[in-house]
Amino acid sequence: MTGPTVEATGELAGVPDCLQRLWTPHRMVYIDSHHDDQTGEPVCPFCAGPAKSDAEALIAHRGVVAYCVLNLFPYNPGHLLICPYRHVADYTDLTPAEVGEVAELTRQAMTVLRRVSRPDGFNLGINQGAVAGAGVAAHFHQHIVPRWSGDANFFPVIAQTKALPQILGDTRRLLAEAWA
Repeated sequence: MTGPTVEATGELAGVPDCLQRLWTPHRMVYIDSHHDDQTGEPVCPFCAGPAKSDAEALIAHRGVVAYCVLNLFPYNPGHLLICPYRHVADYTDLTPAEVGEVAELTRQAMTVLRRVSRPDGFNLGINQGAVAGAGVAAHFHQHIVPRWSGDANFFPVIAQTKALPQILGDTRRLLAEAWA
């Protein structure tokens, strides 16, 4: 299994742009590995996990309608996912009980991670849909990524850039208008 590879666009055919690509082929093993052994049909890893033992599925805690599992390919040590047991893709389709337990498990996970790993902060995130970066877009999950001073996410480190497609004043105005 290979780790991430950075590829400069100047080495590729065509007109180069200013971006580098961070290839992570090791993630395809995870994405492609979830198939039923007998039928070969795709199986949702977040639906299959709870049927396994906690150790085998990397489940840190089970709630009533949701559970907490370690990310198989973490961004940082202790990277957790909060998943409802029910196979549902979109946050807006969660039941009130699922929303409440996802929130409560997030609070508990942060408390536990602080006690165990003493991170300086957290990234909490939900990627809705494949276009937004969800590796398993068909099953809702929230990321809890512990962060420490001195660690770094990849984009500012590789590209020395933060991409902001809209100025803050325009964003604020659009949101305020839609909220009214």
